Amino acid sequence: MTQKHTTPDGLVIVDKPSGFTSHDVVAKMRGIARTRRVGHAGTLDPMATGVLVLGVERATKLLGHLALTEKEYLGTIRLGQTTVTDDAEGEITSSTDASKVARDAIDAGIAGLTGDIMQVPSKVSAIKINGVRSYKRAREGEDFEIPARPVTVSSFAVHDVRDAVAEDGTPVLDLVVSVVCSSGTYIRALARDLGAGLGVGGHLTALRRTRVGPYKLDAAKTLDQLQQELSVMPVAEAATAAFPRWEVDAKRARLLLNGVRLEIPDEYAGAGPVAVFDPEGRFLALVEEQRGKAKSVAVFG
Repeated sequence: MTQKHTTPDGLVIVDKPSGFTSHDVVAKMRGIARTRRVGHAGTLDPMATGVLVLGVERATKLLGHLALTEKEYLGTIRLGQTTVTDDAEGEITSSTDASKVARDAIDAGIAGLTGDIMQVPSKVSAIKINGVRSYKRAREGEDFEIPARPVTVSSFAVHDVRDAVAEDGTPVLDLVVSVVCSSGTYIRALARDLGAGLGVGGHLTALRRTRVGPYKLDAAKTLDQLQQELSVMPVAEAATAAFPRWEVDAKRARLLLNGVRLEIPDEYAGAGPVAVFDPEGRFLALVEEQRGKAKSVAVFG
């Protein structure tokens, strides 16, 4: 009798290769984990590499909540050239000598793009405008505007400024930067806006995501490594890493699983999703405080 393959529930932290869409990685993981039930939290552009959080089986229910967490990136911004896509994937639309741009002007530009800002996403982004993806409208040559959205850039730092010469002979500057930001922030839009503010144009030439919420690059595995050995972070461990932990007694655990809204302790009020565990350490549910009560947003017990 053949043994039935069972796929463990949990998160898989992938170090995404360049050239893959997030959906390509999900498709690959479906083959590796031998299940259709795979999803991802927070897309990465094909050019970008680094942390992509996947959920397998029941852990897919965590993904929508994880997608909203803070993210961290390392990237390279080229000052002196603009592109259609605001990154190196797109056609160059203008070239300007950037060799005379002063470091203090760069620092001032970066300061203006730090904190709570309004950002216009790239036209080739996956933002929906009246139900149609922005990149689809752009591809069809449509003239349209994307409204600015509030994002938070907690940190935007320059680690190195390098003189370079673009393929068309234009003297450019390459900035090695790190960014910590809220979900929904486009790093290529930061590159575009920094270059525009400095009067020379700019685009992103490299991007590596080093963290999504509590999940860092040092925990990530390449697709080749995962093909050799599937490494899954159990749902309970993933929830403990990402959300406040609330332990309830056996009676309240039963009530919660039967759909009763428990009184939630004050310490969790307004904390966003809270992970509830029973006395045995089993992860029961993600709940949110609503009028002093715990409202289940995803049940696992």
